Amino acid sequence: MPFDDEVTDDGVQVHKYRACWEAEGAALAHALSALVPTAAAVEHIGSTSIPGMAAKDCLDMMILVHDLGSSGAAQTLASAGYRRRPEPWNNVEEAYGRDWPKMVFAPPVGDRAVNIHVRVTPSGTERLSLLFRDHLRARPDRANEWALFKMKAAESATDLAAYGQIKAPAWRLLMQLAEAWATEAGWAPRSYSGGAR
Repeated sequence: MPFDDEVTDDGVQVHKYRACWEAEGAALAHALSALVPTAAAVEHIGSTSIPGMAAKDCLDMMILVHDLGSSGAAQTLASAGYRRRPEPWNNVEEAYGRDWPKMVFAPPVGDRAVNIHVRVTPSGTERLSLLFRDHLRARPDRANEWALFKMKAAESATDLAAYGQIKAPAWRLLMQLAEAWATEAGWAPRSYSGGAR
């Protein structure tokens, strides 16, 4: 759920692709890497990371750590003003038949809209996030179809929760196509087991 300062009366706004998202994502990845030096990697994920993709004007970033507790990510993000989202679904998420721990942070008050996802590497949720991005980067035709679907969903949704419920079944189908693409393309997420960034 959004914090009070994130709530607007505009409903769900899905925008045409903005070229600035790529540079903003790269700059934020650099800043987060400096803020969480124990991170194995910081990735720009989600729709704003896909060239040409329509999206909400909210950057999704993923900080990958080897252990949520010992990484220090929660403390350093909080000290920089990021606010941990408390909802159960922002603390645990399901992928490949099991639950994976995570943390999600909102931006400091007054900053641009972002969601900072802190996930363990390797994990099923890391894989799904990178698969979504890399599949749609490689298949602009599917990216365009997904963008059109999201814009229609936003027109029908009364709020973010309704928007998510509309998207969920279609997202599962999209990810089935992504898994088939990964098999055909020989795609696999990069391994960060050695701690390389």
